[in-house]
Amino acid sequence: MTDLLLPVEKVLTSYSLVTAFAVVGVTMWISYTLSEHVTKGRIHGSAIAILIGLILAYIGGIFTGGKQGIADVPMLSGMGLMGGAMLRDLAIVATAFGVRMTELREGGLMGVLSLFTGIFVSFAAGGIVAYAFGYRDAVSITTIGGGAATYIVGPVTGAGLGASSEVVALSVAAGLVKAILVMTLTPFLAKSIGLDNPRAAMIFGGLMGTNSGVMAGLAATDPKLVPYGAMTATFYTGLGCLLGPSVVFFIVKLIIPA
Repeated sequence: MTDLLLPVEKVLTSYSLVTAFAVVGVTMWISYTLSEHVTKGRIHGSAIAILIGLILAYIGGIFTGGKQGIADVPMLSGMGLMGGAMLRDLAIVATAFGVRMTELREGGLMGVLSLFTGIFVSFAAGGIVAYAFGYRDAVSITTIGGGAATYIVGPVTGAGLGASSEVVALSVAAGLVKAILVMTLTPFLAKSIGLDNPRAAMIFGGLMGTNSGVMAGLAATDPKLVPYGAMTATFYTGLGCLLGPSVVFFIVKLIIPA
């Protein structure tokens, strides 16, 4: 049996990036099936997929003793490229090009204010937590604060400021926790916060920012609201990537001099 599987393993290892896309596709299919039939749509498939990914990364790290999680498994090494900085930055640019400033202006002043409020509040909350856990340098505080904004803003900020890999990993973890919380709690809180119209969805996307969390949460609440929340959430990510390594970092430097 093992001899029969060797050619298959060789092909999967040789085309590891293709294998990675296939594994992610199967994971998404399983996640959305569980969402539909087990949770009845209460927990979005994206949230379940992220949880499965984190579990697989943990298991991969334990069994290989490596530092890249599931990417340390030879046939799944393509996960390292698929989830790396190159495709991440491509996704950011591609998403940003899909949004027009005229659409943002249609959201009015409240949509713009929600963007800046959401970004600065998230950076401040993450920075305070980082300081409370012993981080005293502006680079680490700003990077972890960026992670509290989104798990994309954190790494981009950290890369721009030269943060250590450990701090960047913490920023990603903070962003993932936020995304999962937004995904899972939005359907339960939507009614109480008046999240039932396009304008509210745009403000919500600007305040929360995490693109995957906002879209998944709104999809589980009312699919018609997804484009409106996604629009401001996308701007949030781009704006956070611009402000994090520049304006926010200089503000943190003034408050906490090195």
